[in-house]
Amino acid sequence: MAVITISRPYASGGDEIAVRVCEMLGYRYFDKRWMAQVAPEVGLNEGEIVDFSEDQHRPPSRARSYLGYFRDYYPDDLIGQRLIVAQARTWNEAGVGARNVDVVQLDEAASLNIMQAAVRAACKLGDIVIVGRGGQAILRDEPGVLHVRIEAPLEDRVQHVEDHEHVDRATARKMVASREKAGADYLKRFYAVDWSDPTLYHLVINASKLDVEAAAQLIVHAVGRLPSRGADEPPRAPSRDRDRPRAARRLRSLLRGPRDDRQSGP
Repeated sequence: MAVITISRPYASGGDEIAVRVCEMLGYRYFDKRWMAQVAPEVGLNEGEIVDFSEDQHRPPSRARSYLGYFRDYYPDDLIGQRLIVAQARTWNEAGVGARNVDVVQLDEAASLNIMQAAVRAACKLGDIVIVGRGGQAILRDEPGVLHVRIEAPLEDRVQHVEDHEHVDRATARKMVASREKAGADYLKRFYAVDWSDPTLYHLVINASKLDVEAAAQLIVHAVGRLPSRGADEPPRAPSRDRDRPRAARRLRSLLRGPRDDRQSGP
């Protein structure tokens, strides 16, 4: 019933370690396929994916950041529309045995809410590894969740990109810098945390010092030491036919505005 979140900079080996952990524990891997399965739980059509993670995030330009400040005080029609990052098909009940399907445009706030709901649904189910997507912030206070950070030196990550993406050194360095900036901005902007802060994690692993197998074994050992989560009721798998009206109401609430998962205090 445990959950593991893994935070990692681009090309650090974190994804490969996560896959190996899933193989060793028999856990599910939180990815687009799994998100498609839980889509009905938040009112989306079956198979719909709204994966607004750090991998898709692009830090705002200086001009966009400046305009964003004024959105707290002026309506959108005075300064331009909010940034649309995704669209999805949704359904609503249109009478007994009938449904209407709508296409909605999702801005950052709505997409982030849907992502957070999917992460929480995964946590409730348990036995899953969540890579990225702000899992260490969304689930920071959840019992039975192990938070892991995978690190690797910059030059090792640049070399990895150069070898695997078949690009030159300069291009590899730019790719690493761009993805790292996006990841750090995603956590800072939406959760007010520094993703490299070691106090967010139970375990920080330098993947340049250990191979995938050894790193995965460390994580497996650590998760086995977590206190039991305990549950009032057994977890249930996602179902597209269960509680559709409730899921539709849930989606409408998600589209209204972002849930604040940022840390309180200074």
